[in-house]
Amino acid sequence: MRIAFTTLGCRLNQFESDALGRMARESGHEVVAPEQADVVVVNTCAITHEADADSRQRVRQVTRRRPGARVVVTGCYASASPEEVAALPGVALVVGNHEKESLIERLARLAPDAPRDAAPVVHVRPADLARRRRVAALRPELAPERSRAYLKIQDGCDYRCSFCIVPSVRGRSASVPAARVAAQLDELVAAGVPEVVLTGVHLGTYGRDLEPRARLDALLTEELIPRLGASRLRLGSLDPHEVSGALIDALERHGGARLCRHLHLPTQSGDDGVLRRMRRAHTSGDLKELTGALARRVPGVALGTDVIVGFPGETDAEFERTRALLESLPLAYLHVFPFSPRADTPAWALHEAEPVAPETRAARSRVLRELSRARARQFAARQRGAVLPAVVHRARHRRSGMMIALTDNYVRVAIASDDDRMLGATARVRIERVDSDGGAVGSFVRA
Repeated sequence: MRIAFTTLGCRLNQFESDALGRMARESGHEVVAPEQADVVVVNTCAITHEADADSRQRVRQVTRRRPGARVVVTGCYASASPEEVAALPGVALVVGNHEKESLIERLARLAPDAPRDAAPVVHVRPADLARRRRVAALRPELAPERSRAYLKIQDGCDYRCSFCIVPSVRGRSASVPAARVAAQLDELVAAGVPEVVLTGVHLGTYGRDLEPRARLDALLTEELIPRLGASRLRLGSLDPHEVSGALIDALERHGGARLCRHLHLPTQSGDDGVLRRMRRAHTSGDLKELTGALARRVPGVALGTDVIVGFPGETDAEFERTRALLESLPLAYLHVFPFSPRADTPAWALHEAEPVAPETRAARSRVLRELSRARARQFAARQRGAVLPAVVHRARHRRSGMMIALTDNYVRVAIASDDDRMLGATARVRIERVDSDGGAVGSFVRA
């Protein structure tokens, strides 16, 4: 059977699509592009209503462009709204997040001669709210299309942020045992993957559900860093209050070639009143203290954050406190999102009571996106002249034809080179100049 995968949403979804592709090949199937497929698996997102709409649009695109293919829908939108998904024309199978491990097996049971308008088969269980549950035993793809491979170490979330639907579609926090994480990292290192990105819904809660309890910093320093070989590790998102002193110690000691000097710290707001309405577990002071400590102890570290603007009830004064805080911090970039009301969350009722006008949300987004562009330019400019460890993308830039290298501290560097052996390889690069738009241009530094 020829199977294709198309993915929306987060790194965790991308890991799971890659892992399903590996499972498909090991089961004797061929993984191909969507236009060549007998079956197309759409791995969906549901973080906002816009993500729901994007997921529906992707399903419609697949059925329109490959009308003879069977369409399988999985992921968070499938878990959140299985009836809506099943009603989409052309869908043959709906598989929830908790059933992904059995997706390839279920796919094989589809009758090849079933009518295309037959009712789809639906396999979706409600999110498991029990204290402990097993993480699906999906194994990472050893030859990813990208130069980086994702390694899932955790799933689910125990928090109840007022704007977030993730706990209801992913379930409670569950961690992959350290021995399994280490074995999967060994596979990736042996396969020559230059960079491994640790991913999960909520990395900072890693190990709390295990017996005995474990910690992310201990997993890194005791299990993963010693077995890296020529590969390097990059961390996914961590809430500010979850970055331990031991984790900062690890970045200070191993930052560079082994552990990327890069942390993404989703804060969502810089105003404590808004943070309370969001039900976030940190304060603006936590973010200020943490970023200051990281900048002092880990030279060259790239720090980024997520910000939601126009959260229900956000006043001009609250937004100004957010803007002022972010402007004062040593950040390299911001990911800015105008608030999008999501049904079945507490923030939906807040939005109905105290909505922020769409034009106000848009204006505030523009302010912070301009701040992000300025910070990205400034951060890249500070790296000018530095020689940095990097991983080169497997494909050249479409328009310029230049190679693109990603430094350990998250600077994308364009390099003019005819040496195709560098594609997908580790390298040392020198940043020579930074364009007005913040793009860095550099060269390879040979040993």
